[in-house]
Amino acid sequence: MPLLQNYLKRRSKRCLYHIYRLIYVQRNWQRKRLTAKGISLLICLFISAAVGLDTNRTTAYQIFTFLLSIWIIAIAFSFFFSFRCQATRNLPRFATVGVKLKYTIIIQNKTGKIQTGLKLIENLADPRPSYREWLQTSEPNEGKRSKIDRAFGYYRWSWLIKRKLCAIPKPINLPPLPPNSKTEVTLEIEPSHRGIVRFSSFTIARGDPFDLFNACKTFSLPQSLLILPKLYPVPPIRLPGSRKYQTGSIALASSVGDSEEFRALRDYRPGDSLRKIHWKSWAKVGKPIVKEERDEFFVRHALILDNFQQEKYSQVLEEAISVAASFACEVQTKESLLDLMFVGTEAYSFTFGRGLSHTDKMLEILASVVPCQDKHFDSLTPVVMKRSQILSGCICVFVAWDESRNKLVNYLRKMNVPTLVLILVDDKDKLDLKPPADGLIRFQVLELGKIEEGLMQI
Repeated sequence: MPLLQNYLKRRSKRCLYHIYRLIYVQRNWQRKRLTAKGISLLICLFISAAVGLDTNRTTAYQIFTFLLSIWIIAIAFSFFFSFRCQATRNLPRFATVGVKLKYTIIIQNKTGKIQTGLKLIENLADPRPSYREWLQTSEPNEGKRSKIDRAFGYYRWSWLIKRKLCAIPKPINLPPLPPNSKTEVTLEIEPSHRGIVRFSSFTIARGDPFDLFNACKTFSLPQSLLILPKLYPVPPIRLPGSRKYQTGSIALASSVGDSEEFRALRDYRPGDSLRKIHWKSWAKVGKPIVKEERDEFFVRHALILDNFQQEKYSQVLEEAISVAASFACEVQTKESLLDLMFVGTEAYSFTFGRGLSHTDKMLEILASVVPCQDKHFDSLTPVVMKRSQILSGCICVFVAWDESRNKLVNYLRKMNVPTLVLILVDDKDKLDLKPPADGLIRFQVLELGKIEEGLMQI
């Protein structure tokens, strides 16, 4: 009996999944084809059909016949729509969550007559989740919904669609398009989630004389846009760290600070790098002469992002990524290095600053961070320990607080690395935290819904 129940449950879930897929296709078709007037008239058509079933007692069937004839004319008109065009979409490299973005599309009318009454609709790549993703991904605060809502999973389906779309450009009415000429139009989006927006095509629609039904022509125009995490204003961060000696980092030091400063010439010794040879002196004295340079001392900070959680999505992790991105923009890297550390399929450490990479590259990496579900926080600790001796300071962005995270902070304290620890939580009152008495480690708890307020208290 339990086996039969499980089988029926699986079959009903899969049936629901395919129903939701069909509903999405139907709504997408309706968004392109039907106007607001068309939907109203279609409702009136069904009502008149239901009321006018008994032709002996009512004349509503006459209204049904009239409305049906209008609909047939409107649909027939769409078969005579012919339009040829070529388009170029001009997208910026990045967009940011919560910030409105305008971009342009240049449309070339390739017909010999002026085109009027057209509408442009952007089409994004299919956002429908897979069956496994729909089953395994929980909607934020899904536990607060009723058992019926959780069983049907439609709210979860709708949330997954919105999350994958990131940003949906609104349809716009095109100005008259002169024959065989180019016209530039502007569209606007406001991204709601980080990630990649994938444009697949665009549709040109024209309404019928009654403005009920749109004739559509779709043109392929694949392109993508990276959505960066939301950025918060943060106060200037001054960790009380000093310059540290950077072993073998001449190439990293560029020409800023104390690196590559000439001291003297000396005879070549086995093991010296060939690029340190002073060729003019060698030509004069007839033996290898090398340049002796001053050691490299400069500031190096670490930005540790805690992305360890069991769920595929959580608001806490999304906010943690936004906080990390905000600090990445704030920390000045012209005269220092910044190491971004987190764990994905393996432990990653990316270095930025002093001519190596720009902040945009770090934000691009943060926009693609995913939860680490199959590893423990301890897998990040060796990466930090390996660089602890060359760190001037550290910023830790944690999504929880436990013994393993406490061990890492204590290790940084023992290594005399000034550290700012930011802990993101759902409820501040549930966190059991006892900050140390010394001034080397600073703690700040950030509560969801009050992130900006908490950052300004640092």
